Amino acid sequence: MNGSGNDNGTLQGAVVAVAGAGGPAGRAALLRLAEAGATVVASDADPARLAEAVDAARYAHGGATVIGDTVDLLDLAATKAWAERIEKDFGHVDGLVHLVGGWRGSTSFTETDLADWDFLEKLLIRTVAHTSIAFHDGLLRSDRGRYVLISQSGAHKPVANNAAYNAGKAAAEAWTLAMADSYRKAGGEDGPQAAAAILVIKALVHDAMRAERPNAKFAGFTDVKELAEAIAGVWDRPASDVNGQRLWLTPQP
Repeated sequence: MNGSGNDNGTLQGAVVAVAGAGGPAGRAALLRLAEAGATVVASDADPARLAEAVDAARYAHGGATVIGDTVDLLDLAATKAWAERIEKDFGHVDGLVHLVGGWRGSTSFTETDLADWDFLEKLLIRTVAHTSIAFHDGLLRSDRGRYVLISQSGAHKPVANNAAYNAGKAAAEAWTLAMADSYRKAGGEDGPQAAAAILVIKALVHDAMRAERPNAKFAGFTDVKELAEAIAGVWDRPASDVNGQRLWLTPQP
């Protein structure tokens, strides 16, 4: 996808929520969505990191509306209230980008710490469950509603020392595909009017990582700017093309 793929208006005037916006991938997504003309409502568990990301996007695109909201996505009622507030304030909500992440691994399969599963289940699955339920109807009311999950290739080829993480990502994908099926059923013969899609990566890389490890190849990694471009590109395609689809940004295992 080229650098200006979304500046033709598919996101102009859209209202897009970004969950987990404070990290490098979130920052890149805020920048790209704002550049494409969207109003962006960002949330992150770390208020300071969120404020920095929001400020960076605002400064990069003068006149862009980028708002930061501190929301407890582990609280379904709070997540529903967030979705309702966005739709009430702006008249519509056209997207939820799920970038909430976290990783815990082990040295071997049998040394998997089940406390890691408890931690990852909340971050990787519960936040998907809550945001998908909270935003489902609002996105269906939109003329371009998109729910975008960022997943990881290990969900499709689990490895011994990543059981909890791989299982968490696989469950998050299954939950998102169930949402996609709801949109398929709601659309009937006309096809889905909203879409839930999955972008699959191996790992992410950004400029600071390259500066720290100038000799590293980062083979198969996706740059956060490339991910942001792919996120914006989900709106370039009809709902029927992306609903229930895994869009691979790394070779499929």
